Amino acid sequence: MSVSKAMRWSMYPPGNSISNGRRMRSIIADDPEWTLALVPPLTTLCLQSIIKHFAGKQLLNSWLNISLEKPILDELMPKYKAYVLERLPTSLPLSISANLISDESFWRRCCKTRWGSGDVSVHDKSWKQMFFERHLQSIIELYIPDSTEDKTVLDEVLLCQNYVKRLKVSQLLPPIKEPSRSEDDDVSDSASDMSSEGPSIDHFDFRILLDQLPRLQELSLVYGVKGCGMNFEWNLFEFTFRDCENLAKALDSCKTLQIFHLHRSKVDDEKCCVIVKHLLDHPCLQEIDFSHNHISDRGAQALGKLLIRGRLKKLNVCNNQIRVAGVTALAQALSRNNCSLQFLDLRLNCVGDEGTEALSLALRKNGSLEHLNLGGNQLSEASAVALSHALVENTSLRRLNLCNNRLGVDGGKFLEEGLSHNSSLLECDVRLTAVSPDTEYGITQALHSNQMRNKQL
Repeated sequence: MSVSKAMRWSMYPPGNSISNGRRMRSIIADDPEWTLALVPPLTTLCLQSIIKHFAGKQLLNSWLNISLEKPILDELMPKYKAYVLERLPTSLPLSISANLISDESFWRRCCKTRWGSGDVSVHDKSWKQMFFERHLQSIIELYIPDSTEDKTVLDEVLLCQNYVKRLKVSQLLPPIKEPSRSEDDDVSDSASDMSSEGPSIDHFDFRILLDQLPRLQELSLVYGVKGCGMNFEWNLFEFTFRDCENLAKALDSCKTLQIFHLHRSKVDDEKCCVIVKHLLDHPCLQEIDFSHNHISDRGAQALGKLLIRGRLKKLNVCNNQIRVAGVTALAQALSRNNCSLQFLDLRLNCVGDEGTEALSLALRKNGSLEHLNLGGNQLSEASAVALSHALVENTSLRRLNLCNNRLGVDGGKFLEEGLSHNSSLLECDVRLTAVSPDTEYGITQALHSNQMRNKQL
């Protein structure tokens, strides 16, 4: 047999075995570095073709109305499916990947590529859930009223709706402000401008979104702009009344919602009442956070009604303007047998001694509240006396925060005396309350005894 330049055939190479009665042929290249490994197996070539044309095939099938219930990815053997998923580009259209790919490693690559890092534990340890929750968040945070089309949002929502449980929006943009007219404009033009209403200052309308998210459990909103810098204007942080009405109606339509946060958004009594009115008979709501707003007594009274009629377990109204009348309304709700509230944060309000007296009377009857924060509320010795009497009878409270008040030396002694008859309180913060070191030590020892007793139970 002739020998070519590229290779030669050997009919009977040394060491070759006989298979099926025939001797095996082999190819020996003239290039000593040549190897069969440079020629991928046919299986690999097929898988690489699937990867290369993956999006195109799925889009073509969708365009032809061909069912994708059994796409080619699901028909592959597990090891081949894993090979394809490891190499699919993260830039695939979401219209393809959203409902077709469930592999967590693929969505982990998508998250890392887009955001670099993130805590997947706050997204139920699901990379896919994390991707779509953050994707929808970014769409809403960059939405510009009167400029962004609602259809743009709705198209994305259809892709995200089955994977979004938590939505945390840290900014909401107002409409783009039109430049003011110059003074030398025609008088007629100026008159026309004055008669027109001009662009609204309302933000994203959540009515088009919340009823499209059947799995939404947590919603956190801030009506403000991040990083505005030198472009700061007060209207960038304006939660309008129409915003409030639209949001309240949207919340009413979201029957799966369990946690609602609306902080740093200038929510006053009137807006608080509007929101609460639509939440009175909500079937699932368990937690409300209205911290760092402008809520006063009337808003707190509305929240008291919500405690009576709802199933609320946690209420945070830290850093508002709630005074005696508002606290009294909350205390009356706590006195009800059907009250389910476990956590109440009234820190940085104006509760005062009279408000603490109302809360103390409620604590004697209440059997659900476990955490009460009264830090920074202008409390004095009279408050310590009232709370001391409440601790003798209360058996549910686990954590009490009284820091940054003026309880005084005698007030601390009354509190220590009350704790000596209490076996349920595990934490009591009395920092910056002017109690004596001996009293603070005595309180610590009483709490330690309760903690040891609680561990043994």
